Order: sequence, then structure tokens, then C-alpha cells
Amino acid sequence: MLPRMSANPVPEKEAKHEASASGAHEDTKASDLASILERMKKAQLQSGAPSYEKRVERLDKLLKGMLTHKDAIVAAISEDFGHRSKHESLIADVFTTINAIKHCRAHLHEWMEVEPRPISWLFAPARGELVPQPLGVVGIISPWNYPVTLALTPLATAIAAGNRAMIKPSELTPKTGEAMSKLVKEIFSEDEVTVVTGGADVGAAFSALPFDHLLFTGSTRVGKIVMKAAAENLVPVTLELGGKSPTIVHEDFPIDVAATRIMYGKCFNAGQTCIAPDYALVPRAQVDRFVDECKAAVAKMLPTLKSNTDYTAIVNAHHYKRLSGYLDEAKKKDAKVIEVNPAKEELPTEEHKLAPTLVVDPPQDIALMQEEIFGPILPIIPYDKLEDAIAFVNERPRPLALYFFGYDDEATSKVIDRTISGGVGVNETLMHFAQDDLPFGGVGPSGIGHYHAKEGFDTFSKKKPIFYQARVNGTGLLRPPYGKTVDLAMRFLLGK
Repeated sequence: MLPRMSANPVPEKEAKHEASASGAHEDTKASDLASILERMKKAQLQSGAPSYEKRVERLDKLLKGMLTHKDAIVAAISEDFGHRSKHESLIADVFTTINAIKHCRAHLHEWMEVEPRPISWLFAPARGELVPQPLGVVGIISPWNYPVTLALTPLATAIAAGNRAMIKPSELTPKTGEAMSKLVKEIFSEDEVTVVTGGADVGAAFSALPFDHLLFTGSTRVGKIVMKAAAENLVPVTLELGGKSPTIVHEDFPIDVAATRIMYGKCFNAGQTCIAPDYALVPRAQVDRFVDECKAAVAKMLPTLKSNTDYTAIVNAHHYKRLSGYLDEAKKKDAKVIEVNPAKEELPTEEHKLAPTLVVDPPQDIALMQEEIFGPILPIIPYDKLEDAIAFVNERPRPLALYFFGYDDEATSKVIDRTISGGVGVNETLMHFAQDDLPFGGVGPSGIGHYHAKEGFDTFSKKKPIFYQARVNGTGLLRPPYGKTVDLAMRFLLGK
């Protein structure tokens, strides 16, 4: 029996409570999911692979829907978070999605082209080619931290590849799920794209459906459950997970610039980002100055926190308590914990705003250094040699992202060559995700497969190899009864 699951590491009881508090929107029944998928598969088979024009039409509808509903989406996300910076939502959930749709549209014709493949001279004059074919119906399980772009960007890629799609948004952002459902219903028929909402029971049933491909974005823990459920039907999966994404600061890089860019990556969405810099490895001699520059960077970006609309709240009480617990444990273990609260405001617990916090040289056995932080807390680890920093990274599970700050080409190449991660940002954080021509994905415990760019199109396509035999050919010589002609041919081909 499939274990009950959520796309987020939150107790089921709490998740159901938050979903039910969202209002009158009626969730999808888990028992209805199989019939919805069956209807969509049937429609795909009846209509066949959509033409280039049809795919463009669907992408244009999605683009128009995003532009029409952008204000409602921003408001819904903020309501789900308690407060979410309007501009962060516009940048991370609206702009990135719209850019991805436009990119798919601009490159669709070349992505759909049939690729000729060479045929061995032994089989001339036959020919071969590779044809991208839609898989059928794609399932998308999206998380709460960027609830729109992590649902609709893969949707755009799946549509470009000629598929239909079912989306299961996180139950922790029910208002956003409702807003996406409304958007999709206005522009697509139910057998083209559908959004299904609901709690852990719906999530579990969704992951067990026989999709033609399943994309999951969320925690490594839940990713294992999803992959196990998909395996029952041999459904291929793309898993976009997370982990502890390290940042290495080289001794030659301006420490103030590094601090500003790292704290931007850590404070954006209050650190609730799968590719946020999880911890920073800093040359030992520069740690004190790095701490000072981090404080200065936060003070400049966020001079106040409590009523500052630019600073996002932690999504719910569970995650706020989890992060507070990390800090309490660090303090008990005598780690140096530095709260960066420029205006020294009292931040009410019930508002779930957590001040950016630095933890200098924490013990490695505490939760802060064992679990993905997913919040505005930055552990700072001193190192003596670059080789020590590389070894520190390599002793831990392979991360979704790695950031290196340094101008030395040799040092940069050493870090890139000797570490393995889903992606790398050099002298910047977060921005590699927004590059539409770069694939995005993890490696090992941080994920399987890619989406974005042509690699995303390929993820949602079957690259079908086709061999065309010529009217006149010599393969008859390879059929029995075998005789001297085949013996002679084998001696020639084998060299004996």
C-alpha cells in the first residue's frame, strides 16, 4: 500500500488544516484522479501529436493567462505566506514563468525538427532519423515555495513538447492553487490541462497514477516516496529536489561584494529557495570581516523587517518552529549566533517573520548542518586552504547548486572540476535558474533529470529512432540459408 504523502515535509494534520482554511474552493477527490487521467490519455490518442501551430496556440494562451491573472497570483501567494513580497512574487513567479513561455515559443520550431542520423555504409542507401514525439500526459507535482513558476514553467515545456498535463500544487499554498486552477480552466479544456487540488491523500493518489512522465519538485525525503510510487507503473520521473547548496568564497574576491550577493540569495523569499546558498565557506582570516559585511548588506537591503513589505514571512508555523529549533540547538552547542535585525525590532512569533541570522563555525553534528535549512539562516564555515573547502563539499551529498566567488581562473576551474552539483553559479547566487537556455536539475540526492531549455523539451519527448530501408539494398545477403558469400563477408568485416 502506498504511504500517505505530501509534497512538503509537514505533518498531514497541519497540512489538511491549512488547506481547509482556504475557503470554499472544492478539492479534487482522490478517487476521481484515475478517470481524469484516462480521459486525457484518450484525448491525446484520438488527436495525435499536436502540430507546431497548435502548440504555439496553447503557449500563447498560457502567456495571456499569466498576464491577465498576474495580480491575482501575487495576492494569492502573499495570502498563503502570511506575507510574501510583491516584487519577489513578480520576479520569481510571474516574470520567470512568462520568460520561460516566450523562450519555448521562440525555439519551438528548431526543437521540433527531425534530426537526420548517419547510417553505416554497410546499410547504404538506407537512411535514419530521430523524431521527437510527445509522451502523452505529464504529471507535475509542484511545491509551495515558488508555487507558480515551479508548476507553470514545466507546464510550458510539456506543452511545447506536445503533451497534455495534470498539475498537483502544494496543499500549503491553497489560495495559489485555487488561482492557478482558475487560470487553467479559463484557457484550456479539461482534457488539455487540469489542476487538481487537495491534501496528502490526493498527493499520494496522484503520484501513483500511470502518467507518461512525472515531474516532482520538493524535498529529497518525499522525492523517494514519489519515485517508489511511480515505479509501480514504471513511470519515468524527473525529480527536482534540493540539499545543502554550498558557497565558497575565494581569498581574491572582494569580501563586501561576496557578502552582498550571498545575503541576497539567502534573504530572497526569506531563504525558502531550493537553490539558496545553504552555508558559506570563507577564508579563516576573512570571517570577521565577512560577518560585518553580511550585516551591512542586510541593513542596506532590508533596513527594517517587521513591516517591511520587501521581506517575506516564513510560510507557516511548522517551518517557523523548525527554523527556530535549529537556532536554539546551535545556541545550546555554544555556536556563535548573530541575529541581523538592523532596526532591532520585536518580531511577533505569530507573524512568522524570522530575522536573517549568521551562525559562525557551528558544530557539524547539529541539525543546522545536517538538514537543508530552507530559511534565512547562514552558517559560516572557516577554511584554511581551497582544497579544504572542496573536501568539505565532497564529503557531503551532492547539492542542487554550488556557488563560487573568485576571479582566479585556476581556482574557479579547480572548484568546478573537482565538485559535482546540479548547477554552478560563479560570482552570483540564484541567477542560473533564470537562464532559459541552461537546463536545470540535480544530481544524485539533489535530483534526477532536467527541465528548462531544449533539455526540458527532450525530457517530455520520446526521441524516436527511425530506420528507412531503401528499395534496393543488400540485406538479403544476410538472410539464410547462409553460405560462402556470408563467410566471405564476415571475414572481410571481422578482419580474419
